[in-house]
Amino acid sequence: MNDINLKAAIEAVLFAIGGAVDEGKLLSALGTEEEPINKKDFKVAISELMEDLNSEDRGIRLIELDGKYQLCTKNEYFEILGRIVNMPKKHVLTDVLLETLSIVAYKQPVTRAEIEKIRGVSCSHAVNKLVDYNLICEVGRLDAPGHPILFGTTDDFLRSFGISSMDELPDISPDKIEDFRRQAEEEAGIEVTT
Repeated sequence: MNDINLKAAIEAVLFAIGGAVDEGKLLSALGTEEEPINKKDFKVAISELMEDLNSEDRGIRLIELDGKYQLCTKNEYFEILGRIVNMPKKHVLTDVLLETLSIVAYKQPVTRAEIEKIRGVSCSHAVNKLVDYNLICEVGRLDAPGHPILFGTTDDFLRSFGISSMDELPDISPDKIEDFRRQAEEEAGIEVTT
């Protein structure tokens, strides 16, 4: 399969599937046991396709989500697309939801009780909203009494924040952690010893 056909085949598969497709599954689908697709050729083809789709005269783009690939509409056309398919408005993330989401993103997998311990308040509503928005999901159960649900982020989280993997989340510096501690002390009217 030459590069042009390989690019077209990748585009066809991603278009037909609609969701994110794992690189391994793509390689299996595109090649055969007798004639597997060379991973280097695949990477070249996917890079070229990504570059082709990122040109200004295209309405879709190819994104990578933690080793998976997906075709999606460019952000600037969301409103137009919404008028045609009556899509719901984008979800608004309140400070409470963002705080809860950041805890899940940095501490995953994490239980609801662990989130509540960090936040210091109940988080049932926030967790349920984030699950409804498909930004977090159940990723397993903790091997402890009651087998509490473990939560982690989803591909929609990566897509929504424009990152391709959790490795792209910014590191929190010790200075920032100290600032957070001081703010928490001020808000709660207590002193936290470390």
